[in-house]
Amino acid sequence: APWFWDTRQCWYNYPFQPLTSRLYYYYILELAFYWSLMFSQFTDIKRKDFLIMFVHHLATIGLITFSYMNNMVRVGTLVLCLHDASDFLLEAAKLANYAKYQRLCDAFFMLFGVVFIVTRLGIYPFWILNTTLFESWELIGPYPSWWLFNGLLVTLQVLHIIWSYLIIRTASKALVRGKVSKDDRSDVESSSEEEDVTSNSTKGIFSTSSNGSNRLNGHVAGGQWTGE
Repeated sequence: APWFWDTRQCWYNYPFQPLTSRLYYYYILELAFYWSLMFSQFTDIKRKDFLIMFVHHLATIGLITFSYMNNMVRVGTLVLCLHDASDFLLEAAKLANYAKYQRLCDAFFMLFGVVFIVTRLGIYPFWILNTTLFESWELIGPYPSWWLFNGLLVTLQVLHIIWSYLIIRTASKALVRGKVSKDDRSDVESSSEEEDVTSNSTKGIFSTSSNGSNRLNGHVAGGQWTGE
């Protein structure tokens, strides 16, 4: 799409922009996915960042719904695409971990961390927020919901900073100390933590809890970290 390379295209002829079937189904799938996360977080392991995750899901669902109702699907697809760019790497790390390919798992997770930080702390503020805060104001003027829309986007950026800090801190502990046995976000870890105390069979910087329900950015994350 032309607005993928030129963000100013998101605002040309707004709001008279056609909604193609591909954009429609992309939006519906993403909205359904985040609604599923909203409900599943109440049955997953309780973590310290429960409130942060709850706010993230509310902001994301609000942004998807709001941008669809206001026909801002062009910039909306950019936000969704940017988030999807790193999430699949985390899922790949989980799959490798379940298959017990630990080195492949570690590689996927380290790659995820790099892509996450680059996209959420680099591209998102200088690409997405730039077009919603400044280019939209220049091309279509201040619309009534400008503050709400950008407020939700800035909220996401704050969450990105928090999660990036957690990723960097956990990775640093794994590299410096050689072992991080507990997820920093956990109040109560699952039973697999007790297994790690008595067994050194599980190695690598990415080791999940027994039920695999650890989450990061609305998806999943390593519940336990041990060093080789």
